[in-house]
Amino acid sequence: MNKGRQELPAYATSQSAGMDLRANIDAPVTLRPMERRLIGTGLYIELPEGYEAQVRPRSGLALRHGVTVLNSPGTIDADYRGEIMVLLVNLSAEDFTVNDGERIAQMVIARHERAQLAKADSLGETERGDGGYGHTGIK
Repeated sequence: MNKGRQELPAYATSQSAGMDLRANIDAPVTLRPMERRLIGTGLYIELPEGYEAQVRPRSGLALRHGVTVLNSPGTIDADYRGEIMVLLVNLSAEDFTVNDGERIAQMVIARHERAQLAKADSLGETERGDGGYGHTGIK
């Protein structure tokens, strides 16, 4: 459902994975350096069970302006019925102004599985074992 002024999101090319989400705001919003704000899109969706929508940054905003999606990827569950909001953060040293209709994020629809967790006393052996962050080296 689109309660905003923007067109529905669409894929830019035949092989695009994500659709651009646009700001649906009444007045420009200025993000100061290190400031974060929720920006509305005016969009409401109903996903089939077993699917999620992932809200991800736009690479151009990140590269040119240091603006990204803070909880990336943000997950929209199939049972959520509220407005799709984008949590933007300005990681640059300059103010950034979000204007109505501006492309602020992308949305990817993905199928997911639900796991059944079980208690265990031990885990199978692997070559990596319990090696964590940085364990596999830098080359």
